Order: sequence, then structure tokens, then C-alpha cells
Amino acid sequence: MHADDVAPELSEDAVESQRMFGAESGCNHFEQRLLRFDQPSSARSSDEHDEVLYVLSGSGAAEIGGERRALSPGTAAFVARGTEWHVVEADDLRVLSVLVVDPLPAGGATHAVVDLAAEETKGATAGRQFRLLATPEVGCASVTQFVGYVPVGRAPDHFHPYDEVVYILEGRGALHMAGESAELQAGSCIHFPARMVHSLENTGPGVLQVLGVFRPAGSPAEAYYPDGTAAAAPAQED
Repeated sequence: MHADDVAPELSEDAVESQRMFGAESGCNHFEQRLLRFDQPSSARSSDEHDEVLYVLSGSGAAEIGGERRALSPGTAAFVARGTEWHVVEADDLRVLSVLVVDPLPAGGATHAVVDLAAEETKGATAGRQFRLLATPEVGCASVTQFVGYVPVGRAPDHFHPYDEVVYILEGRGALHMAGESAELQAGSCIHFPARMVHSLENTGPGVLQVLGVFRPAGSPAEAYYPDGTAAAAPAQED
């Protein structure tokens, strides 16, 4: 699925929203939406869902749980259910929102804001790397949010033990799954049910960057080949 293929909806406060995945498409653990802000918004919150956010483009500022934070590409946030947030400044601001259905208790945490540039890069399989964003370590008990970096080439077929939604941030590639292949580009969206065998291919020339959110929370490097053998990730330096 590509974001441009989904018709936008306009809320009362002129927030444009495009829903990519949800229960109607078989994605029962998440609701993935693309939000566009051109002006301040009214307060947003949910008594049922946690929410993880990622700024795709534009700039602005938001008040999250009573704390004002600047927003720019690479800013990520976790918002626990029952916590209000709203945009107070917006200049062509585009944010990817993932609502987490039936989340685990947040353990007292109401929100957290993480800057992609400040996070450590870690290694995964097939030369891939990732940076963690919203995780249990910052109070986001139910999911792991990360940005992954996929080098040119195709990884072996594999699966993950978690349910995941992915948004392509940058680059071009192909998804190989269930005997079919589909082209990928910035704005493409993917839902991987747990244990679904697949392979992401970067067709080049640059690095393919992906934004992922999965549950249960864990490591993006946890992967298995179709026969159940663990795919080894490179050891991390101390």
C-alpha cells in the first residue's frame, strides 16, 4: 500500500488524516495513520490506545502531556493512553501515527520524546542497521519503534515473532512475500503478521530507510529463517 493511494479525511480542526492499516485490513494490533498539520490543532487523546508518533517532514511544536517540544524530521514520541497532546505550531508538518490497540500498562509513564539523531546505531542481520526510538526503556511497554537502514541487495527469506507495521521513509526496493513481489518507495506501507515469511530488497542506489513499529516489544534483530533457525546478528561492541 502507498500513502497516496488512500483518500485523506479532514477533521473539524483541519487536521488531514489518512488511514493506512487497521482492523478492517486484518491489522488488529495497530491503526496506522498519516497526519498533516498546517495550523495548531485541538487536544488529541485516547482512553483506549497508546500512540507512537514520528515526524516525517516539516516543522513545528507540540505540547505532549503538558510539555512543549519542538518537532522536526526524526522526532519520535510515545503518548500513553489518557494523555493529551496537541500541535501548537505547524509548518507543513507530516506525522506518522500508530495507535496501539489494547496496550499494556505504561507503568506510570505518560509520554516520552526521542530524537533519532541522538540514538545509537545497532547491527542486525544481512548488514542491516537500526536505531531504537519508543521502547519499554522510555515507558512504551507494548511496542518497539525503530528506524532501520537496509543496504543494497536482498536478504534471505525470514520471519519475525512479532506483528509489525512498516513505513518506507527513503529509497526504493521490493517486498517479496507469499510468492509475490511488490515495488516499494517512500510512502509505501506494509503490515507483517507475526511469523510471515518475507524478504525486503533494496534495489538501490542508496540506503533503504524504514520506520517500523512492532509488538510484543523486543529487538528488530530477532529474526528466523523459514526452517526456524535463528538468523544471527553481528555482536555489538561495548
